[in-house]
Amino acid sequence: MGELAKKGWQQYMLQLQLHPLRTKAITAGVLAGISDSVAQKLSGIQNLQLKRLLLKVLFGFAYGGPFGHFLHKLMEKMFKGKDTKTVVRKVLFEQLTSSPWNNLLFLFYYGLVVEGRPLSQVKTKVKKDYPSVQLTSWMFWPIIGWVNHQYLPLQFRVIFHSFVACCWGIFLNLRARTKTISK
Repeated sequence: MGELAKKGWQQYMLQLQLHPLRTKAITAGVLAGISDSVAQKLSGIQNLQLKRLLLKVLFGFAYGGPFGHFLHKLMEKMFKGKDTKTVVRKVLFEQLTSSPWNNLLFLFYYGLVVEGRPLSQVKTKVKKDYPSVQLTSWMFWPIIGWVNHQYLPLQFRVIFHSFVACCWGIFLNLRARTKTISK
């Protein structure tokens, strides 16, 4: 089994080197799918909602991976180096630009596409939920951004972010479930 895992990792690394955008997009999609599958089960959903799962995979594949790929390449050009000031600039840039955008986009995507609700309902829900989602995001993601920019090479940043996003999605789902049960 260890040899199989080693060969799989070597093949993954080769694909990451030869086809970075495609590999990051597929990785983000797969991790979004894992996150949603686990979240559905922990929420008490007995039968996996395949449409919801595929729409979350699509979001990770078509948006999450590619957006992260180009964002990190842009930040490397804008902010060269790994000294403390440069890492702070990268984290601030990420938290003041892509973080608000990503959270807003996801809330609209989830409401309109995944849940299929009308725009007026989605707008109302986004107005209600967005501030707390963004504030919570700012309490957690800057630490991840710091680790990402300080310690990881460029080719691994989107993958690391996607992995943490997978876990974060499960955590947020459990938190929402706990609030629902306690009411």
